[in-house]
Amino acid sequence: MSSPSQILQRIKAVFLKEMVQMRRDKMTFGMMFMMPIMQLVIFGYAINNDPKQLPTAVLVEEQSPITRTIVQGLANSNYYEFVMQTDDPRETGDLLARGKVAFVLSIPAGFTAQLLRGERPQLLIEADASDPTAASAATAQAQTIIAQALRHDLKGGLASLSGQPPPFDLVVHRKYNPEGVTAYNIVPGLLGVILTMTLAMMTGMAMTREHEYGTMENLLAMPARPGEVMVGKIAPYAFVGAAQTAVILIAAKLLFNVPFIGPLWLLLFGVMIFVVANLALGFTFSTIARTQLQAMQLTFFFFLPSLLLSGFMFPFRGMPDWAQIIGEIFPLTHFLRLVRGVMLKDVGFLQVLGELLAMGLFTAIIVAVAMLRYRRTLD
Repeated sequence: MSSPSQILQRIKAVFLKEMVQMRRDKMTFGMMFMMPIMQLVIFGYAINNDPKQLPTAVLVEEQSPITRTIVQGLANSNYYEFVMQTDDPRETGDLLARGKVAFVLSIPAGFTAQLLRGERPQLLIEADASDPTAASAATAQAQTIIAQALRHDLKGGLASLSGQPPPFDLVVHRKYNPEGVTAYNIVPGLLGVILTMTLAMMTGMAMTREHEYGTMENLLAMPARPGEVMVGKIAPYAFVGAAQTAVILIAAKLLFNVPFIGPLWLLLFGVMIFVVANLALGFTFSTIARTQLQAMQLTFFFFLPSLLLSGFMFPFRGMPDWAQIIGEIFPLTHFLRLVRGVMLKDVGFLQVLGELLAMGLFTAIIVAVAMLRYRRTLD
């Protein structure tokens, strides 16, 4: 029977062996520290379920101290950040459709005169409700914010107008998702999330599997060039992506009744670019990793910030500027805008051209990196 000291010696030997192995696997060792640090930073500083400083356009048909007080009051609330003022409703409608602004405040001509006569004129706030979470808090507080701001001007003989109810009617038009159905926002976004996770991971593991199974020599002995190997390895997964897209779109329509009012060809064109981007990304991971576990770790290391900073789970406009800059790097951010824009807003090609170019640029860079890193030798 082994003595306690012998048992401890054997445990110590296994412990030291595992420590040496952990030190040799620098990628896994680094992931164990980088993943929690990244999550702490993102959840602690970037994520905000009560978004403020949301970009807003004002469509104003008259200028008066009263209208300026309304705009200033909304700006001081920190929910609204006025980024432009115009008198052209077509311009504000385009900004709202492209997601450049979250709200449009419309102040009609004659508003001040009607207010002073006690006729309760209307104010209109158009909200991009394709993301119900981002729009709900700001619109819920809008009437109270405006009423409190007007107390600064409604004094003396006008004090009777500052009571309850407020001397105006606020009409909130929740565009693209008037009922605030969560599925309308989540289900289209799931298309991008699923494609990102599965395609990058499967492609990355496909090449590292060659190393683990010892078949890399056979692949390297083939006369195929690096670009030909890359296309041949990722092409089967492109069909997987096409099948996933079909299943998700059919389920979105039949099971969740998600509206699809935009052009199908535009959505499929965006899906094609997005699929290629993720397949090339997975191939790049395979040139870095040497095992399937490492390829999976790299995929999750990319997937986690992509998921959290893209606007899928949390309002994109509610994040600080530095987090939005990082989020703009990920193709998922631009794909979500495209798929929600096409399905919910009926946007056209020119309105999503910026998102297509951003995904195309990411794809080009990743393909170039993959080609540079690919080696035709085992070294």
